[in-house]
Amino acid sequence: MRRNVSPPRPDETGLRPLSARSVVLSLLLGADPPELPARDLARVVEPFGVGGSTLRAALSRMTAAGDLRRTDTGYRIGDRLLERRRRQDDAVRPRTRAWHGDWELVVITATGRGPAERAELRARLAGLRLAELREGVWLRPANLVRPLPKELRAVAQTGTARLDRSDGELAGLLWPLDAWSATARALLAQVAAARDPAGRLAAYAAIVRHLLADPVLPPELLPADWPGAALRTAYAEYRAELTRAVRRRPCEEA
Repeated sequence: MRRNVSPPRPDETGLRPLSARSVVLSLLLGADPPELPARDLARVVEPFGVGGSTLRAALSRMTAAGDLRRTDTGYRIGDRLLERRRRQDDAVRPRTRAWHGDWELVVITATGRGPAERAELRARLAGLRLAELREGVWLRPANLVRPLPKELRAVAQTGTARLDRSDGELAGLLWPLDAWSATARALLAQVAAARDPAGRLAAYAAIVRHLLADPVLPPELLPADWPGAALRTAYAEYRAELTRAVRRRPCEEA
């Protein structure tokens, strides 16, 4: 049976003011390619409350940390953040297939790993939208079109199986579906209420974070009126709007 949860309060949706670093990264992660001339970057961050001196300080720190790389004309996100962009793209546009009742299984077989290694592996498996049934046993419905990383073969056995329990009951046990849905609806309400550019960007940044936690289950295992599609559509529309603004030249705004 699924847990009953109360709708989240506004401060539980993950909505918070964005720093200059977060504004820059949000804009570059949404750009294609993820690179902007310095002059354009200064122009597009201004509506979000980031002034020139604040931007220069943020760019200096981000370049030193490897978050950004200098180019001949401006800045590009670093290699480490390209993986973050890929995960965001997968969250917004997950590739799925028809589900026929099989479940992916990942059983951890390696031993002797330290706490840091175990924590890293758990985060990696959760990032693959797997859930832990019991210690060392991870699974999810086999409806995603994505290969499991080859590195897992060194520490785990993988495969698919039919389970001898109710699929819907198991999905409700493994993922907090009601809580995820309630937060998604609260975020959609925050988006509808946001008026200034900085508030809208913060709301949509929270939406991306929330989509990363969407288990992307088959429709038959989801509660009625699941808001995942609405959340993805809202973000895709905003991203297109943001891309147009980023690529717009000053002469077009005159």
